[in-house]
Amino acid sequence: MEDTTLHIGRKIGRIREMKGIKQEALAIELGVSQQTVSNIEKSSKVEDEVLEKIAKALGVTGDAIRNFSEEAVTNYFNTFNDSSVNQGAVGSNNFNCTFNPLDKLLEIIEENKKLYERLLDSEREKVEMLKKKI
Repeated sequence: MEDTTLHIGRKIGRIREMKGIKQEALAIELGVSQQTVSNIEKSSKVEDEVLEKIAKALGVTGDAIRNFSEEAVTNYFNTFNDSSVNQGAVGSNNFNCTFNPLDKLLEIIEENKKLYERLLDSEREKVEMLKKKI
């Protein structure tokens, strides 16, 4: 059985899913077909240059993809504690959330809207090209 911790394609697919991005939208961002993205996600290895382009499109680093693991993500989210009480002075390893999660959610929604608009534009262009050929 293949070691999934080294399967870059699956990591790309999982990160894409976690960010709520469809294969079609990623394909448009990369300037390739949806089938190409699908094939990349099935590949255990991806060339560094391609990986960097994908990472940029997903808003992460190449290293973030290489080092991604479901377990690490789960552990990260399981370490959040109730921060409703002052737990000490500044610099005392006080690990409170430093961003508003709703702001992050709204940012992702806006990104998805932009990608969706690009997808729609692409489909409109295809329709226009087909109309001209008919």
